[in-house]
Amino acid sequence: MALTKEKKEKIVADVADAVKSAQSVVFVNFRGLRAGETLALRKELKKQGVHYTVVKKSLMKRVLGALPIEGTLPEFPGEVAIAYADDMVSPAKSIAMFGKKLKDSISAVGGILESRYISAAEVKALAAIPGRTVLYGQLVTVLNAPIQNTVGVLNNVVRSFVVALDQIAQAKN
Repeated sequence: MALTKEKKEKIVADVADAVKSAQSVVFVNFRGLRAGETLALRKELKKQGVHYTVVKKSLMKRVLGALPIEGTLPEFPGEVAIAYADDMVSPAKSIAMFGKKLKDSISAVGGILESRYISAAEVKALAAIPGRTVLYGQLVTVLNAPIQNTVGVLNNVVRSFVVALDQIAQAKN
């Protein structure tokens, strides 16, 4: 079914708003997805706060051409969708997770991060970043390490002093 000019303009405006307001955007190449897999994908992405929209390539290129984004627009082979969210990492993580489940059906072909196009390899690297809670745990560990080391050193000084006093006491007896 052909889209009317008004529908195309609305799609272009909606996608432009989504790309402008999102922290990160992942361009998704999907092919051969069955209806159940597509439904599961959309449901899981929604749980994670990631929006998923299928857009015609010509309309996508029109939107991206009008936005001030640095770099080179990646190639869009086959059908294209965008996954976007307010979180910088969650679209890339979600698409990478589904890419593992549905090996030949879905993959990231690039994206946008901080008003700059990124390649598929950069999307994979972004997906490898640990989650927020894991990063907080790592930060706390790094901040706590000097304190623990200081306590250990001071404890060894006191222990050494007590051992020396004990040896002196045994030597006098």
